[in-house]
Amino acid sequence: MYSEKFTKSIKAVEEARDKNISLEPRRMTAQEKEDLLKAYHPDYKSDEFEELKIGPNKGDKVPKELAEMLQAHSLIKPDEIDLSNPDYDVDVLIIGGGGAGSSAAIEAHQAGANVMIVTKLRIGDANTMMAEGGIQAADKENDSPAIHFVDAFGGGHYAAKRELLKKLVCDAPEAIKWLNDLGVEFDKDKDGNMITTHGGGTSRKRMHAAKDYSGAEIMRTLRDEVLNRKIPVVDFTSAIELILDENGNAAGAVLMNMETKEILVAKAKTVIIATGGAGRMHYQGFPTSNHYGATADGLVIGYRAGANLLYADTLQYHPTGAAFPEQIFGALVTEKVRSLGAKLINAKGEAFMHPLETRDVSAASIIRECSDRGNGVDTGSGLGVWLDTPMIEKIGGEGTIEARIPAMMRMFAKYGIDIRKEPILVYPTLHYQNGGLDINEDCMTTKVENLFVAGEAVGGIHGRNRLMGNSLLDIIVFGRSAGKNAAEKSKTVKMGKLTLNHINSFEKEISDANIKTDVKSPKLLPKYGK
Repeated sequence: MYSEKFTKSIKAVEEARDKNISLEPRRMTAQEKEDLLKAYHPDYKSDEFEELKIGPNKGDKVPKELAEMLQAHSLIKPDEIDLSNPDYDVDVLIIGGGGAGSSAAIEAHQAGANVMIVTKLRIGDANTMMAEGGIQAADKENDSPAIHFVDAFGGGHYAAKRELLKKLVCDAPEAIKWLNDLGVEFDKDKDGNMITTHGGGTSRKRMHAAKDYSGAEIMRTLRDEVLNRKIPVVDFTSAIELILDENGNAAGAVLMNMETKEILVAKAKTVIIATGGAGRMHYQGFPTSNHYGATADGLVIGYRAGANLLYADTLQYHPTGAAFPEQIFGALVTEKVRSLGAKLINAKGEAFMHPLETRDVSAASIIRECSDRGNGVDTGSGLGVWLDTPMIEKIGGEGTIEARIPAMMRMFAKYGIDIRKEPILVYPTLHYQNGGLDINEDCMTTKVENLFVAGEAVGGIHGRNRLMGNSLLDIIVFGRSAGKNAAEKSKTVKMGKLTLNHINSFEKEISDANIKTDVKSPKLLPKYGK
């Protein structure tokens, strides 16, 4: 199935395999990393960003595609929405049915709150399902939350909000126990001890996994718990605007049925945004590993209601998205493949970087190899580098791949590629929204009272780059926290009159700034084809 160039390049990889296994490329110095990122990482392409002209973050730069959504018109006309007779009236309204939203719902329900989930697709249709490699937690004897903090703080370029990162690492061991008690089938040895591995940027083996479908296993367990508790879930319904009360506090949301386009009103004492990421915005034309509904909805409706954004200019491009075959272009190839021993190899058969550098450095290294150095492999529809998966079984023994990364093996086997015997082609794919809505340690936004945020829609937890395994962790830690705190807050909320005045105010800002646009947001779903 391969061209002559492909075959020649694969042969070079095979011939150099034994040498590359024993070769340990040195880690880059801090200065080398900084220079590399500035030259090759997409976040540093200044012409791909636009300065916001309106809103709480006026003057900040964000990706052009996001700026268009943040400065667009609403999908509704406020005077056409009747807020006097809401279709739903709850204590805690959760927008989003992924890992963060489900964790929040479970804890809010446990606290006795009347809680409801509204989700654009189905519960579980979320980036949580796409996460493969594992979840970090410092729960082994040679590790500690302090060491976990240092790894994550450095990996995020020392930009994380310290109080949020502290909460993430300190609550991690208990989060693993909570998931294990709920029934998540983590990988364990014959004595029942959890098996842990390294991830990029980690100094200890703290990655807990369920084979290479960790996110799917976690989401399965959380979904079952939500359904077993009989927590109401309104599927195929998007939140298209937040509702505030006359005091400017969050008080619900305007909803739209995705099939009938019917408009509904949900009144709530507290609201949790758990809408996930933005990969389907396809910033700078990159492919994405994200699920179909990842279009930054939470950022848009939160921003229009007055919530601040933090680090909205930084995205994570996972270094190893599938570059071939094109049917799975952009699909995630978990970092666990490299944790198990596979190295990144260029067209000449050379290992060109340390396999466990942080994700931003790894992505920039691959882009450099394919562009300036001319060492990329032509896939017919783009460029890529080899990820030499047969190394795994040379190091760990026959059967390692099937035992530890079976989903990867199956994904490529569908297209006639046996990753146990031949390498695979990869290139960076748009993977994670590092930035998001700015929150306090209790998960409430810094500007809008009674509006909580959890999961990928939060900015500041990871700084400007996230380490592998810390996203599945943050949806649990901050999802649970948001649920508990929103439920507690709902007990004392005294709601004023419901309004959508903030939409009219935002429209005036658009007009005053002389922004000419016909775009309406949130985007809700991507559009492909003509």
